[in-house]
Parts: sequence; structure tokens; C-alpha cells
Amino acid sequence: MTQEAAIFVAWVVAAYLVGGIPFGYLIGRARGVDVRTLGSKNIGATNVFRTVGRKWGLLAFACDVLKGLVPTLLAKLWAADPELPPDGSWLPLAVGVACVAGHMLTPYITDEKGRRFRGGKGVATAFGMLIALMPLLVAVAFAIFAVVFALSHYISLGSCTAAAFLAVAVWFPILGTAGWKDLPQCVLVTLVGLFVIWKHRANIGRLVSGTENKIYLFGGKGKGQK
Repeated sequence: MTQEAAIFVAWVVAAYLVGGIPFGYLIGRARGVDVRTLGSKNIGATNVFRTVGRKWGLLAFACDVLKGLVPTLLAKLWAADPELPPDGSWLPLAVGVACVAGHMLTPYITDEKGRRFRGGKGVATAFGMLIALMPLLVAVAFAIFAVVFALSHYISLGSCTAAAFLAVAVWFPILGTAGWKDLPQCVLVTLVGLFVIWKHRANIGRLVSGTENKIYLFGGKGKGQK
């Protein structure tokens, strides 16, 4: 393996390990709650919000965003220096995707059934990655998420809508993106968006059946209230 390839692999592996840090689980345990056994049994911020409390869910969300944002941004800064290997065209994107993969397939803990590589749904970590890569497009996606969530009180619906928007919009040269001319970015961002939607398949089923729990960010509704 060449030095350039070794550095590339080291970045990707480190990003996967950072992305895999289960902040939602750790925050829950610090509050005496195992989120793997309550609510949706997911370690992501939404389930922390529902089972532990609003402020702890927001803290988990912020941590999950940062573990996608910081490694991707550092890789982007590294790649901008022409004197540092490897060639930077792929590095930030690969690091960002590795962070999302780490969150979705965490190596550190098992789920409630003892199965490994079962993590969160990747929305917050993908959001952090994409802030570093395409901030203006992400700002629009976040606005879409916020409007859908505010109107429906379903985080899952807002997340899937924003992911679908990004999966399509990344192919067009708008809001500072290169569009289809940056084929690797288009393909990988689309795959991440589709994977996020696939991870929400149980939520989509509950939305269709009318059994999905609503989340009230503000107001008098308590944890887990519909």
C-alpha cells in the first residue's frame, strides 16, 4: 500500500470510529436510561428526546451533528493543502460517509437483542457531514425538515422529506454545488439519502398506519405523547 493510500484509509477508519460513538446511548445511560430498551429502541437523538427528555435529546442531536461535521471539515481543510497527501478530491466525501456509516453501524455496542453494528438512523450525522460539504443546499433541506416537522410533529417525516430532497437536488448545479459534474459527490450523497430513508422504513410503516408518535419540541406535551 502506498503512503497516499495508507493516509486515505487511516482518515476513513478514524472517521468511522468517531461516527460510531453512540452519544445517544451514553447520554441515556448517564441519566439512568437504556434507550435501547425503550421507545423505538434506537440510540439516535429522536428516541433520546422521547425517552430521556427534550434537553437531552437536543444534546444528543448536537453531538451527532458534530461527529459528522468536524471530521468532514477537518478532511476538507487537509485536502485543500496541495502539499498533503492524498489527492483531496475524494477525501472529505469519503470521511463524511464513513462518519454516517459509523453512526448507523456502530462497532461499540449491541442492540437490545445483542446484535452488533446496529446504530442510529444517520440523519443528524449526515446533516453534519453535508454542512461541511454543501452548506447552502443543506440550509434549504433543513428549512424543509423544519416546516414538515412543525406542521406534522413527525421527526421521521421531516427527516425522510429532507433526505429525499438532498438525494435529488445534489444532481443540479444550484446553491454552490457542482451538480452532476461532481459525479462521486452526487452518487454518494444520493446513496446516503436513500439509506437514511431505508433506515426509517419502520417509521414509514407507522406513519402509514397512523401509529407513529408525534414529538412536540415546545409546548405541554410530554415524552412519548401522540
